[in-house]
Amino acid sequence: MIKSELITQLAEANPHLFQRDVERVVNAVFDEITNALSRGDRVELRGFGAFSVRHRPARDGRNPRTGDAVAVRDKYVPFFKTGKELRERVDASRKG
Repeated sequence: MIKSELITQLAEANPHLFQRDVERVVNAVFDEITNALSRGDRVELRGFGAFSVRHRPARDGRNPRTGDAVAVRDKYVPFFKTGKELRERVDASRKG
């Protein structure tokens, strides 16, 4: 599912709201998650999962095409860990 599909489904499930208002809410939620992560904060959505930032140290990598060594700088990357409820629902839906 992409963001526009999410907005459309939420607007259809809530006909009393205008689609543009639903879009603003979805964008506000995503923007706040992004801002929190950029500040180094952790964002936890109970039953869904937690977003955090992890540090990746500098390392020597390889160019897959040529095999040459490439220096990869250290960086901070977003990380998502699923919540127990989400894991259980996905697992149950795959079993039948």
